[in-house]
Amino acid sequence: MNISVIIPVLNEAPLVTDAIRRAWDAGANEVIVCDGGSVDDTVALARKQQCLLLKSLPGRAIQQNLGAAASRGDVVLFLHVDTWLLPRAVDQIHLALRYRHIQGGAFRQRIEAAGTGYRLLEWGDRARVQLFGLAYGDQGIFLRRKFFEHLGGFPEVPIMEDVRLMRKFRKEVRPILLPGPLFVSPRRWQKHGILHQTLRNWSLLAAEKMGVSPRRLARFYHPR
Repeated sequence: MNISVIIPVLNEAPLVTDAIRRAWDAGANEVIVCDGGSVDDTVALARKQQCLLLKSLPGRAIQQNLGAAASRGDVVLFLHVDTWLLPRAVDQIHLALRYRHIQGGAFRQRIEAAGTGYRLLEWGDRARVQLFGLAYGDQGIFLRRKFFEHLGGFPEVPIMEDVRLMRKFRKEVRPILLPGPLFVSPRRWQKHGILHQTLRNWSLLAAEKMGVSPRRLARFYHPR
């Protein structure tokens, strides 16, 4: 069973080199970097690494779908550029997918910062997957390739494509949560504050459930 790691990037020069190397160390059989139009050194740095580099229209869903379409693995694992797994961590996927009824899932997180607030975030993210079958993109979503194609890939919306995919996922089968851990950079929580970032996320979910369009949600989340 071959595993293709797909990493969408946009102006991530400080992180892209380590992201590619760590994907290989984790046990990937293929690493695909899908760039959404970077204007920094992201593309130049990625070209120096062992990976398939694709150029795409911007948008995480578009980039991830393009990467999946170009992949050759039996399993697609989507990693954000600021997340990483320990060496040989994808062996956990191999073990889990020995059971044919399992179609995919995500990993437990470990946010790389000290403090009770971060531990509570990890607990909440873990509980969300276990109780509601809803993993976010920064939890390392993975699926059997055929099941991903059956679901139609990521809905190509400007934001919350991961939520929409996982809702379709859980209607058919329950996602699993692997122990990982998947390490996560604390950069967005440090930028906005743990409470503020969490409230932003909850507000997005509530607005989306009330029918607010993805474009309006994206303008709220990325006001610039």
